[in-house]
Amino acid sequence: MSDGLQDLLILTSDPQARARLAKLRLDMLGAARSASENSEQNRTVVEVLRDIRERGDEAVAAYTEKFDRVTLRPDEFRVGPDALAAAHASMDTALLAALRKAIENVRAYQAKIFLGHSSAFSDGTGIRYTPIRRAGVCVPGASAPLPSTVIMTVVPAQVAGVREIAVVSPPRHEGSIHPVILGVCHELGVEEVYRIGGVQAVGALACGTQSIRKVDIIVGPGNSWVQAAKKNVAGDYVGIDSIAGPSEVFIIANDQADPAWVAADMLSQAEHAADSSAVVVTDSELLARAIVAQLASQLAQLPRADEARASLKRFSRVIVVADMDAAVDLANEFASEHLEIQCGSRSREIADRIANAGAIFIGPHTPVAVGDYWAGPSHTLPTGTRAKFSSALTSNDFLKSISLIEYSPERLAACADDIIRLAQVEGLDAHARSVQIRL
Repeated sequence: MSDGLQDLLILTSDPQARARLAKLRLDMLGAARSASENSEQNRTVVEVLRDIRERGDEAVAAYTEKFDRVTLRPDEFRVGPDALAAAHASMDTALLAALRKAIENVRAYQAKIFLGHSSAFSDGTGIRYTPIRRAGVCVPGASAPLPSTVIMTVVPAQVAGVREIAVVSPPRHEGSIHPVILGVCHELGVEEVYRIGGVQAVGALACGTQSIRKVDIIVGPGNSWVQAAKKNVAGDYVGIDSIAGPSEVFIIANDQADPAWVAADMLSQAEHAADSSAVVVTDSELLARAIVAQLASQLAQLPRADEARASLKRFSRVIVVADMDAAVDLANEFASEHLEIQCGSRSREIADRIANAGAIFIGPHTPVAVGDYWAGPSHTLPTGTRAKFSSALTSNDFLKSISLIEYSPERLAACADDIIRLAQVEGLDAHARSVQIRL
């Protein structure tokens, strides 16, 4: 073991283990919640959002130049239809074919779990689901182009029936958006694409500017600045999906797991960025040591080895516990974005005991990449233990429900005395009279 990777190993039998685990969780939560209310980062975000509300396009242009070092006029924010078509035409045919299959998989899954068809009315009450009118989608573009994020956010909105979808992505590729992202937008029929990112993009979508119309919901992953901006506008200006970032994986493995496969899955998250995390919990010390050895070996083969190594050292650990009960308890406490279970014949049994996770990947042949690109569920997932109360993005996040109530004269008369009695006990006489006057 080299590069200090031996420090990743935590044996819960060690007297120092409890303190090391506590520090790991605090560090991970600190990275996921770096924009606390009183932090300098959050104060900057609030100021940027306020400036965009007041100055609109002028402020968006100024912050794009400051943060992205790209000078754009407001009439250059939006990517024109010719550029979208040209990006699509330039796409590799094999890549386009793969993207189309992925789109088909995502569309089929999102349609299968869609609640909109269950609108109903009976016995005087019912519910109607209506799609949100206008959605904004954040697509990261800093470290690498993510066309998969376009699919995983836009397709659920389309399945829900959202009529207007605006995509924003930072101008990090030759002063614009990477052509692969533009090509996927064109493939999906998205015509409203803006080459802006970061806090300024969230502010423009949430508040509206002279050239960018306000949306009703903002979805999609992003760095801590994007997530802080989403948190600040949520509830007052727009709805949001969840706080999604930085990326994380938690792997439960027993002695049936392949250490090379587990290490590869850890690295697939660690390569995202230095604040990503990959945690393994196992009841086999032999497996744990083999995983750490595999990490050192596989790191040498990665093009993004520096980012992955930094992530491993900061927020990644291989933890040896007494038994699978302890492993399950830790998994539910960490409530990770991605949870893999590589326990051979016991994988499904252990998966059934997981209450908190963004997405569960069951069995040795289901790496996170299957969900990121292909299976159908969206890869936009809650992070930072928020899976305890938040869920994966789905087509249902783009729905609003409206309660329906219709009483006949006979039905009102049958329950009038009880309604009047409840109103009077609350001291709301006008409520009671509104029923009495109809009798």
